Amino acid sequence: MSLRQHLEDLPVGRKMLAALLVLVIAVLLVANLAFISAAYWISQQSMAPQAMHTLGRIIASPALSQQALSSADQAQALLKRLDDYPPLRGAVIYGSDGRSLAQLQRGEKLDMPERLDELDSWRVTEFRSNQLIELPQPNGQPGHLLLVASSELPGAFYTGTWTASLVILIISAMLWFLVARQIRRLVTKPIRKLEELSRQVTREENYSLRAKRGNKDEIGSLADAFNTMLMRIEAREQQLKRARDESQTAFGQAQQLAEETRHSNRKLELEVQFRSKIEKKLTGFQNYLNSIIDSMPSALIALDDELYVTQWNQEASALSGTTLDEALNQPVFLAFPHLKLYLNQLKRTIDRHQVEKIERITWSRDGQPHHFALTFYPLTGVSGRGVVIRIDDITQRLNLEEVMVQSEKMLSVGGLAAGMAHEINNPLGAILHNVQNIRRRLSPELERNREIATQEDISLEAIDRYLQARDIPQLLGGIQQAGTRAAKIVSHMLNFSRLSNRQLIPCNLPGLIDQALEIASNDFDLTERFDFKSLIIEREFDPMLGPVPATANELEQVLLNLLKNAAQAIHQRDDQRTPGQISLRTRLSPPWAIIEVEDNGVGMPESVRKRIFEPFFTTKEVGQGTGLGLSVSYFIITNNHKGQMEVQANKHKGTCFILRLPLTAPAQTTGL
Repeated sequence: MSLRQHLEDLPVGRKMLAALLVLVIAVLLVANLAFISAAYWISQQSMAPQAMHTLGRIIASPALSQQALSSADQAQALLKRLDDYPPLRGAVIYGSDGRSLAQLQRGEKLDMPERLDELDSWRVTEFRSNQLIELPQPNGQPGHLLLVASSELPGAFYTGTWTASLVILIISAMLWFLVARQIRRLVTKPIRKLEELSRQVTREENYSLRAKRGNKDEIGSLADAFNTMLMRIEAREQQLKRARDESQTAFGQAQQLAEETRHSNRKLELEVQFRSKIEKKLTGFQNYLNSIIDSMPSALIALDDELYVTQWNQEASALSGTTLDEALNQPVFLAFPHLKLYLNQLKRTIDRHQVEKIERITWSRDGQPHHFALTFYPLTGVSGRGVVIRIDDITQRLNLEEVMVQSEKMLSVGGLAAGMAHEINNPLGAILHNVQNIRRRLSPELERNREIATQEDISLEAIDRYLQARDIPQLLGGIQQAGTRAAKIVSHMLNFSRLSNRQLIPCNLPGLIDQALEIASNDFDLTERFDFKSLIIEREFDPMLGPVPATANELEQVLLNLLKNAAQAIHQRDDQRTPGQISLRTRLSPPWAIIEVEDNGVGMPESVRKRIFEPFFTTKEVGQGTGLGLSVSYFIITNNHKGQMEVQANKHKGTCFILRLPLTAPAQTTGL
C-alpha cells in the first residue's frame, strides 16, 4: 500500500493530527533556517566589517604603521599579534611600493594578492568580507593593510541556535499535544461517537437511538442530521412494519377466504383472480378503465361543469363521427352536434344533481334510422362537478318489444278468431244457402217450379217481371256478395286458429316475387282502375342467396298483400309528378334470407306503424278493407315460417317492409 493510500485511509482525527504535526515541523525548520541565515548575514554584513574597521584604525596609528612598514619582520610580528583574533581569516601588509611585506592566514590557505594593484581583480572572485586600510608614513608613500574576515560563525552561535531550536521544539510539541487533545475532544471523539452509534444502529437495527447534540458546529449539525435521518428511518420502519402487518393480516384473510371459497364455482374464483390482478397492476388501472369504457356498447361521454369533453369512448366516436383526439377538451355541442338540443337538460343535471332521461330519440346511423335513449348522470369528484352522458341504441329492443306485443296480440286474437269463425260460419252458411234456394225457386227453368205455379194458377213469367221491376235479383245478388265477403273474412280468421303442419320446401325467391308481381298487376288494375304496369319495378336480387325453405303459396300470398298495399299507397299520393316506384330486394345475411318491399307512396305516421299488424286495423274506408291482410301475412311469416316481419315508415316518405326467413328449415311445431 502506498504512503498516500495509507494516509487517505487514516481516521479523520489522525489525519488532522498528522497535518498539524507536519505543519509544526515545517514551521520549526523554516524558522531555524531563517534564524541561522539572518544571523549569518548580520555577522557578515555588520559585525565583521565593524570589527575589522576598528582593528584597522588601531594598526593605522602612526606608531604602529611606521613600525610595521619599517621591515618585513616588523610587519610579520605585527600580523602575528592579530592571530588570536577569531573573526580574522587572513591579513596582508603592503609596503610603500605596493608589494606584500607579510601575510597571515588562518585555516585553509587563501590565494591572497601579492601586489596592491591586483586587489581589484581578486575582490571579484572573493566572497568573504574584506577591508583595505591605509597605513600613513611621515615621509613618503603610505602603506596598506588588507584584512579578510572569516566566513564561519563562532561555535557559541551554533550552540545557542540549537539550544533555542530545541526549546522551540519542546514548546511546539507541548502546544501540539494540547491542540491534539482539544482536537480529539472537539472533533475526533464526537465523530467516533457518531461512528459507534451508526455501527450500533446497523448491528442492532434499533432506529430509536439518538446522537447527542454536542457543540453548535458542523459536527453538531451532522449529529442533528444523523438524528433526523434516524427519525425518518424509524418512521419508515414503523410504516413498513405496519404495512407488513397489514399485508400479513391481508394474506391471512386471503388464505381464509380462499379456504372458504375453495368449493365455490369457477366464476367466483376467476373474479377473485381478476381482483388480485387489478391490485397488482394499479399503475395500469387508468388504461384498463379506458379499455372497458371503449368496449361498452353504449356511448359514454364525460363532461366538466363547463360542458367540455373529458372522456370519450369508441362508441361515441362511431356515433358522432368525431375521433377521441378531436373531441377531448372541446365543447360537447361541437364534438357531438346532435346533443346541442339538450344543453338545458345537461346544465340542469349539473346544477340540481339529479338524473335526466330522454326515453327515445331517432337519429340516422349508417343511412338507417336508429332509436336511442339518453341518460344524463351527475358527476362529483375531486376535480369538480360534471355530467356523464350515456347513449344506448334501443332500436333492436324496440323492435323486439313490438314483435312481442304483436305476438301477444296474435295469440289473443287467434283464440278469439277461432270462436268467432265457428259462430259466424253457421248463420252465414244458412244465409248463402237460402239465397241460392230463393234464386233457384224463382227460376222458370226448373220443372218443379212450373208444376207448383200451375197448381197455384200463378204465372212464373209475371212473377219474374215483377221481381225484375222491383230489383229483387240485384238485392239477392247484394246479399250473396255480402255473404261471400263475410265468408272470406271468416276464412282469414280461421287461418289464425288452424294448426300448422305444413312442410317447408326450398323455394326460389326471385321466381316467387316475379309471380306475385304478375298476379298483383292484373288484380290491382281491375279493382282500383290504376295502371300497375306504369309503376317502376326495381329488382335487386342477391346472387349469393340460394333456395330458402318456405311454403310457396303462403309466401306468395304475403308478397301479393305487400305489393297491393304498395300500389295503393302510391295511388293515394297527391303529387303524381314523381313516378311511382316499388323496390324489391333480396340479400343474404346469415342466418336470415331477407326480402325487402319498399315504395315511395304516402307512407304512414308512427301511430299507424305501431298498429299496422293488428287484426281488423285498417286505414281504408269502410267496405274497402278487412284489416286482416297484414295480420295474416305477419302470422304466416312469424308462426308458419319462424321468421320476422317489420316495417319502417315515415309520413310522406314511403314504406319499407322487411321479411326475414331462416336459411334452415325450423323444427316442426304445432301452434296458432
